[in-house]
Amino acid sequence: MDPYHSRTSGSWEAAERVDPVLHQGVAPGPLSKEQLERFDRDGYLALPGWFSEQEAAALLEACDALKVAHAGSDVVVAEPDSDVVRSVFKVHELHERLAALWQGERLAGVARQIVGSDVYVHQSRVNYKPALDGREFFWHSDFETWHVEDGMPRMRSVSASISLTPSTEFNGPLMLVPGSHRSYIRTVGETPPEHYKQSLRRQQIGVPDVDALSYLVERGGIVAPKGPAGTVVFFDCNTMHGSVGNLSPEPRTNLFFVLNSVENRLVEPFGGLPPRPEHIATRG
Repeated sequence: MDPYHSRTSGSWEAAERVDPVLHQGVAPGPLSKEQLERFDRDGYLALPGWFSEQEAAALLEACDALKVAHAGSDVVVAEPDSDVVRSVFKVHELHERLAALWQGERLAGVARQIVGSDVYVHQSRVNYKPALDGREFFWHSDFETWHVEDGMPRMRSVSASISLTPSTEFNGPLMLVPGSHRSYIRTVGETPPEHYKQSLRRQQIGVPDVDALSYLVERGGIVAPKGPAGTVVFFDCNTMHGSVGNLSPEPRTNLFFVLNSVENRLVEPFGGLPPRPEHIATRG
């Protein structure tokens, strides 16, 4: 039986993770032994200054150029109740600066250290939360969606969220539940066809209900890492995370790469529907 089946029952369930977090233990690489052990324990690692503020500014310029150049195309997703840009996908294939970025030791090197193999980009995007207009991203485990809707077999990928603007307690920072990567939450609700057309704007299927979220938070609490532009948060594919809307007068923009093991390439989606488009989930 599929150990990570989900959306098949009328009630939620917390299942035990069957995959390791560090696939080669404490392996050599950009992260120290202590940092790897913290990632293994908490399911995330926040690193202020991993990129300089000058590097972040150059990356933001590249992302903003893509937002303009690809307006109206499938890679650009709007907020659920307006035409404000929420996300731009497949950015690693659309700009040479972003293509070079993920391959360096500060991203791919860390991912290889965690997943124990070479990696490729499963998904890349820039998420915008403009002042006053940036909406929430509801709580979710990315792996639950990637398994059910994309066909990612096992928990062997890592996400990197790079702050291109300062991340504060006021502008909708990334929130995570420490330790939640150890429990797989089976969610409730059948996946409708072409679910991604709605879920990328506002996700309502594949999200935990209040009891499931309470189960995780009672054990791990909630953290919201903050820092200057250039801060990176690495987190496990199964870490429960989300973010609130931006009601501040300052924008919050982050660049997001999912680096998956080459030994964990996608198969047919486990939810039984056709796979999502290539710009959302790379199948090559």
